Amino acid sequence: MMARQSLGDNFLTPRAPDELVNTVADLARRNVQCIVVDGGDGTLSHVLSAVHHYYRPDNLPAIAILPSGNTNLIAGDVGFGLRGMEALSRLNHLAAGGDMRRNIRRRRGLVVSWSDPQRLPVVGMFHGGGAFRRGIELAHQPAILDRYSHEMAVIVTLCSSIAHLLSRRSRQEWLHGDQVAVTVEDIPRRNGACFLFLATTLQKLPHGVWPFWQGQGQGQGHDSHGDGIWYLDVAGGPPRLTGAVMSLLRGRVPTWLRRNAAYDSGCARRIRLEMKEDFVLDGEVMDSGPDGVTYLSATPPIDFIQA
Repeated sequence: MMARQSLGDNFLTPRAPDELVNTVADLARRNVQCIVVDGGDGTLSHVLSAVHHYYRPDNLPAIAILPSGNTNLIAGDVGFGLRGMEALSRLNHLAAGGDMRRNIRRRRGLVVSWSDPQRLPVVGMFHGGGAFRRGIELAHQPAILDRYSHEMAVIVTLCSSIAHLLSRRSRQEWLHGDQVAVTVEDIPRRNGACFLFLATTLQKLPHGVWPFWQGQGQGQGHDSHGDGIWYLDVAGGPPRLTGAVMSLLRGRVPTWLRRNAAYDSGCARRIRLEMKEDFVLDGEVMDSGPDGVTYLSATPPIDFIQA
């Protein structure tokens, strides 16, 4: 109620994806240059997708994220930093001073498009396949969603995923992964079993986790080329998986891992994936289309407002 009183006609509450798309289309017609998103990663993905469709690439609005959804991975990197009425008061103060973009973090959106030109692209910031998709599907089971809070559901999902890897019956299925063909900047990288595939345009993940690194000739450190798509491709049945996981969870990439052909990482502007299985974008499971071909690309830079 207080937010509605503060924003008046600019307080918008679309109740369905189609209504949200129409809302953003109207904002684009009015040339609104700041959109405040009160929600989680899924809501932000819907907003970014609509912005990508209706705004000109050279006239993208600034975004302020007030995290309040089930998953808030993106807000950990580019969130506004305040919530509720405190956030709105700060935003109103910035707007009154004409200083809305005084303090920003600039990131690109991650565009997923299909080979079918009739299917509209979607935009998010974190993509995952293989073991990541399997883990998300576990988290979306009613037995977990209906019984636990989000924080506890994450823990239960992690434990369930580990149990599947330790179980003799499901271990081989999980480790062998999915059949995936990966092409990076028009250069084929892998065609075969994929245990895990991740891609993101973020520059920070929670708890210091950073499972990406530059390949040979790509420079050193993730800030040197951080405006592209970071990717990690782990082959099926990867050697020394436990050691690799422990290192990457701490943001470390030992020399043996960099040199092992089963682990491939880098930063690119365009990636082609061919796979039959679904993938996950910002927590939502999506299909790869009839031919399994999807393309990952990056939007122009987007300004995310900081408090």
